[in-house]
Amino acid sequence: MPPSRPNATAGALTYAFQSSISTRLIRSPLVTFLQQAQRMSQPTLVSTSPWRDKINGVLFVGLLAAAVVQLATTPAVKAMGFSPLVVGIVCGMLYGNFLRGTMPAEWGIGVHFTARRVLRVAVAFYGLNISIQQIIEVGLPGIIVSTAIVLSVLILGTLAGTRLLKLDRDTAMLTAAGSAICGAAAVLAFESTLKAEPHKSAVAVATVVLFGTISMFLYPLLFQFGWIDLDPRSFGIFLGGTVHEVAQVVASASNIDAATTEVATIVKMTRVALLVPVLIVLGIWLQRSSATAVGATGTKPKLPIPWFAIGFLVLALINSAHIIPAPVLQTLRTLDIFMLTMAMTALGIETRFAQIRKAGPRVVVLGVILFILLGSGGYALVKLVA
Repeated sequence: MPPSRPNATAGALTYAFQSSISTRLIRSPLVTFLQQAQRMSQPTLVSTSPWRDKINGVLFVGLLAAAVVQLATTPAVKAMGFSPLVVGIVCGMLYGNFLRGTMPAEWGIGVHFTARRVLRVAVAFYGLNISIQQIIEVGLPGIIVSTAIVLSVLILGTLAGTRLLKLDRDTAMLTAAGSAICGAAAVLAFESTLKAEPHKSAVAVATVVLFGTISMFLYPLLFQFGWIDLDPRSFGIFLGGTVHEVAQVVASASNIDAATTEVATIVKMTRVALLVPVLIVLGIWLQRSSATAVGATGTKPKLPIPWFAIGFLVLALINSAHIIPAPVLQTLRTLDIFMLTMAMTALGIETRFAQIRKAGPRVVVLGVILFILLGSGGYALVKLVA
């Protein structure tokens, strides 16, 4: 037994020596540096990837929107009176529901950015399509018709949707806004103010497409058969006050003559101009409706007046002053339509058909109610004041 003791002592010394070498190696500056670099590499990638994904998502939507604009300029689509905005949301929904797996999921942050932030900038620059001179030119009858239709359709449509059809507030208001003011652009503006879910906007835009298309083909046909008893100028006021989209107004009025088209377009742009005061009133109403939060949280809710509505008004005044050269103005308008198309395409990508099906036929019923209200009420107003 005594001879084995030196072997045990030697083994212990060997183990201690190896442990010392391993500890020194682990604590050496080179190994420590490599370990720190390895640990830092992953957080750095995560911290820089969001803005890269956002840019990639925005560029991806921009490429889709460029294809949409080209599609909207084809003779078949132009003949139907579909604006690039409408084509954009349709193509976006088709991609988002059938091909969304082909886009990296990380790019969704850029798609969402386009559907929210780019949208607001585009709505502001839409004011370059409006001027005070246009509103004055249409005269008092056009102003009365535009104002009465916007207010009555928006209020009655929201009440019918929420109380009669039991729709949620956002869906009812978005659908009513699309019919009352300027179609898809109004839906986008209201969606940003209400902070509504994307599929609710998609449902509202669907009613604009359906019933705006029906109006575009039906009203000129009824006029030519003599079933709408108005002179061409009054019929232009009727079209501008009742048809949903600007492109649909132009397409329907062009079936009559150039003078009717001019009057209809000006009246329609008067409805567009009312978007700003309506959004401001909406912001005040939203603040008051959430006043109960003061007692619950002790903090007063902020007044959600959308800055893009103020930008819309400022740019409309700049356009009225004629200080922007015509080529520059046309370029800005073209870029603005492209940004709106990007926003609509992104909105479509974020929308799922399953979400639309949840709304059921009630939204379509609301669209029918608004269609009847626009047609009958608009005709009565024009007969009364024109």
